[in-house]
Amino acid sequence: MDEKDYLEEVEETKEEGKEEEKDNGYEDVCFLCHRPESRTGKLITLAKGICICSECMQKTMDTFQNNSSDLSKIPGLSFINLADLQNMIPQRQKVKKKKPKEEEPVKELNIRDIPAPHKIKASLDEYVIGQEYAKKVMSVAVYNHYKRVVTGTQDEIEIEKSNMLMIGPTGSGKTYLVKTLARLLDVPLAIADATSLTEAGYIGDDIESVLSKLLAAADNDVERAERGIVFIDEIDKIAKKKDTHHRDVSGESVQQGMLKLLEGAEIEVPVGANSKNAMVPLTTVNTRNILFICGGAFPELSDVIKERLNKKSSMGFQADLKDKYDKELNLLQKVTVEDLRNFGMIPEFLGRLPIIFSLESLTKEMLVRILKEPKNAILKQYQKLLALDEVDLIFNEGALEAIAEKAMEKDTGARALRAIIEEFMLDIMYEIPKDDNIGRVTITREYIEHTGGPLITMRGVLQLEEQG
Repeated sequence: MDEKDYLEEVEETKEEGKEEEKDNGYEDVCFLCHRPESRTGKLITLAKGICICSECMQKTMDTFQNNSSDLSKIPGLSFINLADLQNMIPQRQKVKKKKPKEEEPVKELNIRDIPAPHKIKASLDEYVIGQEYAKKVMSVAVYNHYKRVVTGTQDEIEIEKSNMLMIGPTGSGKTYLVKTLARLLDVPLAIADATSLTEAGYIGDDIESVLSKLLAAADNDVERAERGIVFIDEIDKIAKKKDTHHRDVSGESVQQGMLKLLEGAEIEVPVGANSKNAMVPLTTVNTRNILFICGGAFPELSDVIKERLNKKSSMGFQADLKDKYDKELNLLQKVTVEDLRNFGMIPEFLGRLPIIFSLESLTKEMLVRILKEPKNAILKQYQKLLALDEVDLIFNEGALEAIAEKAMEKDTGARALRAIIEEFMLDIMYEIPKDDNIGRVTITREYIEHTGGPLITMRGVLQLEEQG
């Protein structure tokens, strides 16, 4: 096949491909890297059924150019006719196109659109029970942060970032608070886990992967991502390790690497991947206006606080007892920066998190309120599920207290509530659809404690009650 015939065949292939793909909703895939045309850009058609992206083509050309003196050095290279490749491919490689999203007009951030702190807290109150101090701190910090974003550097007084460090026992609502806050403000939110982060070059996620998640949450819109919120959970897992004989690749070095992110810098971020590599495009994200919220349970921090507080005890009649703070529920609220440094957080890292606050441990009364009061309370979710079967679900006060008591025993906070309810609701959700005559189910304390069953009321009885 001479050059003229080959070019004619390529043109015919292009025309056929265009006609074929007008209405079928599929797109071509690169023969080498298998990425679709929507990600790689315009593909180059070589022969029937073979398309290649410009990036792979460039790499191929570079390989030939570097080894042009002796092509036999290239491993596995054999000269074949491109037209013969179509016999090796059973069908043309294609992927289904994604439906294009309706583009919403980009809303400019206006200082009047930012809700005042009392309005932010009132909205949080609808979803989060208790934690009054934490909600107040977050409302003010977020309000000040977005005022800073809107005003920028209009004069010589530059407002610093109000990054936060949230300390609280497991199940106290750290992640839930941040999720609710991002939903209320309608800004992109990325939730990352610090346990997988390591120093660059080691197995694990790079520190920049935190921003990759934010970029993905903003649909790869850099401008929108630069106004988002990043929540880094399990931040206590990157504390300095006590063993100093080995390189601390997932502890102090991660804290050092995060300093530029927290303060504000131009960061090269891989798009659609957790680490930088040759096949992934990079984009630049400025973290100056991104709000960082770090959270962690800090399980051994209470021992550090006790040690500091017990140093104040002295001998004599007015001395404090050594076990004075052993049964104190909210010991984490007495935390200081010195305690966090002793725990293993470096001072430079803490200096970039100026707002430090802790959440309360959940009491039995708070757990009962969590069950029934929030807008999307767990009980309301089950009541809605049974309402679709036209059955009323009622929990009496004794049942709610029994659930809360069981949750307190598990010592995993509000997370235990869901597990307990799933356990005893299993039989009810299985049996109710069998009988169309059931009109109401009342959950009692006896049923929760496995000493009795739920109270079942038939539809006929309910009708008599309504008439009477």
